[in-house]
Amino acid sequence: MKGRILPILILLIFISDSWLQAQTCTTLGQNPSTAFPVCGTDTFSQLNVPICGTTPIPVACNDGASYADKNPFWYKFTCFKTGTLGLLITPNDLGDDYDWQIFDITGHNPNDIYTQPSLFVVANWSADSGLTGASNAGVAALECAGYTHPPFSQMPVLQQGHEYLLLVSHFTDSQSGYKLSFGGGTASITDTTAPKLLSASASCDASIIKVRLNKKMKCSSLALNGSDFTITPAVANVVGASASSCSTGFDMDEVTLQLSIPLTPGNYTVTANIGTDGNSILDNCNRNIPVGDNIPFQILPIQPTPMDSISPINCSPNSLQLVFSKPIRCNSIAANGSDFVVTGPYPVSIVGASGACTNGVSSTITIQLAAPIVHNGIYQITLVNGSDGNTLIDDCALQTPAGSFLNFAAVDTVSADFSYQLFQGCKADSISFSHDGRNGVNSWAWNLANGQTSSLQNPQAIYTVFGNKQVTLIVSNGVCSDSSSETVVLDNTLRADFESSSVVCPNDSAIYLDKSIGNVQTWNWDFGNGIGSSLQAPPAQHYPTALTDKNYTVRLIIENNIGCFDTAVQSIKVVSSCYIDIPSAFTPNGDGLNDNLYPLNAYKADNLIFRVFNRFGQEVFSTTDWTKKWDGTINGKQQATGTYVWFLQYTHRDTGKRISMKGSTVLIR
Repeated sequence: MKGRILPILILLIFISDSWLQAQTCTTLGQNPSTAFPVCGTDTFSQLNVPICGTTPIPVACNDGASYADKNPFWYKFTCFKTGTLGLLITPNDLGDDYDWQIFDITGHNPNDIYTQPSLFVVANWSADSGLTGASNAGVAALECAGYTHPPFSQMPVLQQGHEYLLLVSHFTDSQSGYKLSFGGGTASITDTTAPKLLSASASCDASIIKVRLNKKMKCSSLALNGSDFTITPAVANVVGASASSCSTGFDMDEVTLQLSIPLTPGNYTVTANIGTDGNSILDNCNRNIPVGDNIPFQILPIQPTPMDSISPINCSPNSLQLVFSKPIRCNSIAANGSDFVVTGPYPVSIVGASGACTNGVSSTITIQLAAPIVHNGIYQITLVNGSDGNTLIDDCALQTPAGSFLNFAAVDTVSADFSYQLFQGCKADSISFSHDGRNGVNSWAWNLANGQTSSLQNPQAIYTVFGNKQVTLIVSNGVCSDSSSETVVLDNTLRADFESSSVVCPNDSAIYLDKSIGNVQTWNWDFGNGIGSSLQAPPAQHYPTALTDKNYTVRLIIENNIGCFDTAVQSIKVVSSCYIDIPSAFTPNGDGLNDNLYPLNAYKADNLIFRVFNRFGQEVFSTTDWTKKWDGTINGKQQATGTYVWFLQYTHRDTGKRISMKGSTVLIR
């Protein structure tokens, strides 16, 4: 019989569950925007959990399970002291399965928790029933769905000033309820600010008083008959009280008082009392506004709202912002700006006007100009009848008289363009910079390159390293600023240099190529052979052939356009022979005579290869540099006396012909 009933029960459960999941949460506290305000010292008792919800929650578990706010209640709190937070959920029926998650919603809409995984702080979605929460016993910030997952998570670290949401999700549909408490951590989520009245203001007809509170307080503590407040002098009685936020939440920071009759102009005080509900206004930790706490307010004769002031004028303003002492009806502002005229030392045209409108009124109006104001002077903005047939109308339906005006000052724009005078020297250059200081400039910030800066109007800089210098100037008159950069070319670098052959063979000539840098005007060559030249490209030089190699010193002195000199000196070797050959014998005994085997006089041998072999055909030496010589050893070990075969290949520099040579040499010890 159970076997027949069971499928029916399963079907009923399935149908019931599908129907329940479709229900929208309408009870206050069951969605993020109507969350319960939390006092850390309170224990919350939910005796009944209405069945609704299952909106998906982004949870980084990646296990295929579904995560949602099923049969939820939401709680909101602010951290007043950084630290860890412990919490405990105790089901009224310990067989119930509760899940929970905390979100950091600082700077966010509460409903962002459904779409932004980054708001996650800590959570526990364990499938086990019974107690759950965050405690020292927790080992992870996230416990995913599953029966073996710990019911307690790590205590999160809350940051002072951040706002948080706690979701408590009832998975089992029992509606049995639970208790929620906080404790065990080091954070504070209890606001210690003493509750009090903050300010009061009257409606246009003085029949309604709006009282601002210094923080959020309980809607449930407000006596709807207004008995929490009295007005003195007792010209009128408070006959009702309400808070607009209480229709969508549990707390309020503004109360609207309805008076028996409008107040006449004068000075008044609103005072906190014990209402007929047995308390004054309570904050979320059940601390009351002290009886007798009061705030003064004033009822003024109804007058048109004047233009109060103009927001500070920046440099080259293309708009003006007018500030009003009372809100202005937005529908009375001509969108084309025709309610206003600007006059001054230079023409100014208005092309538009708009308010920062909330509920149809605005306390500021932005005037859009056709072009920025760039000239110094005192300007005046005057209120006139606009193309809409009126000036401005405030929220008390009074029209500001035409002809009302405000004065404001504008300053000239500035230019950072600068000039300079260059004084070139042989070792250092000096530059004098100058700025005209026009349009009230009183601040100069120079970057003169090479680590040099200045705040003078006309500084001077010295450069010992020549080249291109990027110079920047920023100027300001206290309101307007500008910057300018210019590359200063210091082109008097002077360096003497030339290129020549380091070796000259018999009957060859030496060619000299000027490689000097700078604005060279004169060249003075001394070739070391008794001949000189003043040409940039001097003629080739011939040197006498000698029986032994001889070194000659070649000197080039240059002069630039400002009389600076520099000298380059090189030594060239004139050799006695450039005939390439291999000696028939060598004696590596260290006496400095014929100690090595190498190609002699290979000055004109390009792409050279020289190899030496012993009588067994083993290579004992190889080189592509003829100045690297064989000393008769291999790896420091002396080789035996005897005959060695050599091979030489090279390309002759003059003819371009590839030459191959082969022969033998005797090693003698």
